[in-house]
Amino acid sequence: MRTLIVKESQANKRVGRVIRDAFPGMPASAMYKAFRKRDIKVNGVRVKEDYLVSPGDRLEIFITDEILDGLPQKNGAQPGRGFSVVYEDANILIVNKEQGIPVHPDREQSTGTLIDRVKDYLGEKGEYDPRDPSCFPPSLCHRIDRNTGGLVILAKNAESLKILLDKIKSREIKKYYQCLVKGKMEKEHAELKAYLCKDENKSRAFIYDYPGKGSIPIITRYRLLAYKNGISRLEVELVTGRTHQIRAHLAHIGHPIVGDGKYGSNAYNRSLGAKYQALWAYKLVFGFKNAGRLDYLRGKKFEVTPEFKVWLNKREE
Repeated sequence: MRTLIVKESQANKRVGRVIRDAFPGMPASAMYKAFRKRDIKVNGVRVKEDYLVSPGDRLEIFITDEILDGLPQKNGAQPGRGFSVVYEDANILIVNKEQGIPVHPDREQSTGTLIDRVKDYLGEKGEYDPRDPSCFPPSLCHRIDRNTGGLVILAKNAESLKILLDKIKSREIKKYYQCLVKGKMEKEHAELKAYLCKDENKSRAFIYDYPGKGSIPIITRYRLLAYKNGISRLEVELVTGRTHQIRAHLAHIGHPIVGDGKYGSNAYNRSLGAKYQALWAYKLVFGFKNAGRLDYLRGKKFEVTPEFKVWLNKREE
């Protein structure tokens, strides 16, 4: 927590502007989050970002020093930003998203999403201005779950968005995940086929071995990377990208993802101290041809290291 006293020269300025001027290294998204959580006080009273300050006002800012000072983290992410930049050029942005952040507004959260944070990031660089109607808003090319960490592709212009959506649909951009699952896999590698039916009301996917009403076919490939103390580490290729496909499909064959409360066992997860599902979108392979303005990305591979605290801290000590 930091305390500021408003100066004469800052009179009648918005409190948000005063804070941004005092801490230029802090991500804008961190400040907006603090206002949403009512962690900013003026003279002991919680205020909104547009509150006008007066000389002598005492500002209390309940944000950690690391975030206020914009100190980098070990994984390259800036505190409070929620992602690190893996690759960026004039057309696309690939980020490594932290767990616990939705990629877009959902039932539980309408602000502070990955899209909001990327807009803040590009705004700080002068590449995006929401007040300019001619400015293309950064757009998601695909999605991952709130509690799944890893690689997400965003387009910076309409032409790139169209190309990337087409290449993902035609499976010319391959997506690979790593996960930790309960138990030892029966095979070193396999291609799993089944049928998925989504219940919108329960926000849950159900997997069946045979087609039924409302079901769609799914294909999930896995390869065993390691096994230790009752936990298998897998690489998973998402051939068909459906809601909760990896989580539901692996649970269906008896190997739920560690930390997954929806498709796994809460008691088992608690025994491991697993607060998040151990699932990470860790690799993208651009295997397309004739991609227009994005053809220079042909053959590129982007990869990050999954952050599995359970595997590292609980099972390899």
